[in-house]
Amino acid sequence: MTIEQAFNNSTPTYDDWMKHALPGYSDLFNTAVQVIPFPADQAIRVLDLGAGTGSFSQHVLNAYPRAEFVLMDVADRMLDAARQRFEKAASRFQFRVLDYRDFRGAAEFDLVISSLSIHHLTDEEKSHLFHSIYKILNPVGAFINIDQIRGETETLRRMYWNLWLNHVRSSGAAEEQIQASIKRRKEFDKDALLTDQITWLKQAGFSPVDIVYKNTFLGVFLALKGVSFQSLVYSVDLNPGAL
Repeated sequence: MTIEQAFNNSTPTYDDWMKHALPGYSDLFNTAVQVIPFPADQAIRVLDLGAGTGSFSQHVLNAYPRAEFVLMDVADRMLDAARQRFEKAASRFQFRVLDYRDFRGAAEFDLVISSLSIHHLTDEEKSHLFHSIYKILNPVGAFINIDQIRGETETLRRMYWNLWLNHVRSSGAAEEQIQASIKRRKEFDKDALLTDQITWLKQAGFSPVDIVYKNTFLGVFLALKGVSFQSLVYSVDLNPGAL
């Protein structure tokens, strides 16, 4: 079974499953949206890589109601679900059934987002993708990636796996869903170390780069391009020297 077939098959229950499957689901997406470095009333142009049913785009749209989106995924049925999700704002959404490892383009986006997708690529493909993302961002832009992280040691990897299993089983997820997810993870996941992902983003040209939230094997990566302190629009201005 290919990765697009596996995720197409999961479409009907995917959104509900993710809320069960991701420890800290709300914190992951809330943090990702909070660190977007643009005013909430700006009509930003957003590219969602591995968009699936459009969950991450929905969180961004809620905070940026004037944003325009391009959603890209290899799983056509998942994008069909995204089309239905955004049918009331259809004029501001485009959908592309495409393997994003192959996408090219000039700088045209303010923000690139991705959630729980890039870990399916090899390390070499991840690094190459980060370079491509940097190139298609406008001179001032941001890349925000919610993704899985490989534990540094076998002890950490086993601990994260067992914590995840305990989490999904205690959340009330159906055992059939759990087993299907285990099968997908074992067949398709190629998690990378935190330090490697940070390094590849910096090598692509992003600065600064940070992981702004982490919960065991899940994290929110923030990579900025051409964003200065003076241009930041976060609602709370803290003086680091006072902390």
